[in-house]
Amino acid sequence: MTLAIRAVLFDVDDTLVDTRGAFRHALAAAGADYLDAPDPEELVRVWRADAGGWYRAHTRGEMTHREQRHRRVNELHALFGGPRLDDEAYATWSVRFDRHFRDGWAAHDDAAGALGALDLADLPYGALSNADVAVQEAKLDACGLDVRMLVGVDTLGFGKPDPRVFHLACELLGFEPGEVAYVGDEFDADAVGALDAGLASVWLDRPGHHPRPVAPEDVATATARGVVRISTLAELPERLGLG
Repeated sequence: MTLAIRAVLFDVDDTLVDTRGAFRHALAAAGADYLDAPDPEELVRVWRADAGGWYRAHTRGEMTHREQRHRRVNELHALFGGPRLDDEAYATWSVRFDRHFRDGWAAHDDAAGALGALDLADLPYGALSNADVAVQEAKLDACGLDVRMLVGVDTLGFGKPDPRVFHLACELLGFEPGEVAYVGDEFDADAVGALDAGLASVWLDRPGHHPRPVAPEDVATATARGVVRISTLAELPERLGLG
């Protein structure tokens, strides 16, 4: 399936940037201080699964970024034998975590090529994220990705999959939702959220990168509705009809 679109919106984390890898790096470093020989892969699996749903509560505007992360750290420690962190102890943990998280920022290998293809086709693009704009701007800059951040969770006080954030990003990009393709890795917040908001939806289904399982019947329903599924950004130019 080839999409006839005039502009592209990208998710940032685990779409353009290997944020999973950065989390693994940071959690391994923090875990070495607070936990007894933790397995970094298991730590990042639990962290990204976020069984308590705290990050999603943050993106709905129900709690601050600090509150959601504090809760997630204590849940992680409860599972892996670490101490419960009060506000002061969490602040110390957070400083160390943030330093290693930033050290781990790196672009996915397929990101620069996809952006280069859009540049050659003179196709405008920007980014929409469920993290704060300033954090994502710093992340993209550190990864050498020249992508304009349009909307973050701090722009309206809530994030994806609310259709208003997609619509605002399209407006700032200068196009109607039906003229824009949105590319993201999370099935519900990105692929289904973009589709429900009236954008052309491209689900970046990177093997082994799902934070939580996706039911096959849900995937079948979404693709029947028009979600385009790719496994790498290298497939994006062809799906957009760029050759």
